[in-house]
Amino acid sequence: MIEANNPALKSWVAVPAQSHFPIQNLPFGIFSSPNCPGKRVGVAIGQHVLDLDVLHTRGFLRSLDLPPGTCAQPSLNALMALGRPQARKLRQRLSELLRHDNTELQQDAEACQQALVPMEQATLHMPMAIGDYTDFYSSMEHATNVGTMFRDPKNALLPNWKHLPVGYHGRASSIIVSGTPIHRPQGQTRPDDAAPPVFGPTRLLDFELEMAFVTCQATALGQSVPVAQAEEHIWGMVIFNDWSARDIQKWEYVPLGPFLAKSFASSISPWVVTLDALEPFRVQGPKQDPAVLPYLQQPGAGHFDIALEVAIQPQNSTEHVVCQSNTKYLYWTMAQQLAHQTVNGCNINVADVYASGTISGPEPHQYGSMLELSWRGTRPISMPNGTERKFVQDHDTVTMRAWGQHNGLRIGFGQVSTQVLPAL
Repeated sequence: MIEANNPALKSWVAVPAQSHFPIQNLPFGIFSSPNCPGKRVGVAIGQHVLDLDVLHTRGFLRSLDLPPGTCAQPSLNALMALGRPQARKLRQRLSELLRHDNTELQQDAEACQQALVPMEQATLHMPMAIGDYTDFYSSMEHATNVGTMFRDPKNALLPNWKHLPVGYHGRASSIIVSGTPIHRPQGQTRPDDAAPPVFGPTRLLDFELEMAFVTCQATALGQSVPVAQAEEHIWGMVIFNDWSARDIQKWEYVPLGPFLAKSFASSISPWVVTLDALEPFRVQGPKQDPAVLPYLQQPGAGHFDIALEVAIQPQNSTEHVVCQSNTKYLYWTMAQQLAHQTVNGCNINVADVYASGTISGPEPHQYGSMLELSWRGTRPISMPNGTERKFVQDHDTVTMRAWGQHNGLRIGFGQVSTQVLPAL
């Protein structure tokens, strides 16, 4: 067992019950604060952000021999580039400093005052400088639901779906951090198949409940990453809301797939939970039948039991949970996705983002999009304020949360929350 994951560990920093950020988590992010407006690396612990630049400058991380300025960067890229072994050592050292019986930092009042920033005083920023982004389509339940709606229900999955992780190259420039509002996108739609297309705001704005992993090692052009080694290239995970304009997508996606329907925004959570912190939640995934080709065969448990939920909050109203799903329902693992991404020699870089695709479970309340939850608008969802939702409306706020639960501990990702504003 990784020592920093020990469920018996307690911190001298107060951690509320059911907090997403106990000492066994220690996710990484980028933050700023009123007393220090520069962006820098922080770690979440309870209701505080631990300033790693302060710890590094004051010598608390001396044993790690981190390059100067690593923790004073406006992104996690430099830290990620040191690889998973260094991240493991850093997380272990932070765990030691935060243990209830360790007095190194605890008894240094000045250092504590500088290094522990109350979460409400911290502004969280985009954690990575993202270079590339791939969106996969890895939930069999979601793919089956969509195929049933738009094609023959008896042939809902296309012939290639169980043989390879289907994906496409997305737009990295419009990935935004939680708390950043978006405007309803505009584009061409064709509401009447017998009439020409029209231009205007999407009427069918949708969320897509996804998780994404972030890479920490670059590869050369022509080099592939074997499935058995893929996880050493994966630094951690975030929650990912891949917004979708369904009516724009329906008109534009033939023959090359989604374009304007997806590129207007994707929202991510600000805390990157390391793969090490997620070890207690490993599980076996669905049986892959037929057997996949050798380059995709992954022995052992490559899936994770991470609970997911989506809530919609209408303006001036309370939020309503509309979806509860889990990453264990995914058909393809992260290692298989990365192995397939690179098998043709495609090179990867530090801080590339790879999203899972919509994560739907087998039950209707586990469907990861409004397209499925409302079944193309035929089953409206009632809101607490008396209104109904077939798709996301203007001024709605969509919030996604994710966490693993094990041995009485909750290892969470926090949330990604985004408000929809009217079209410009």
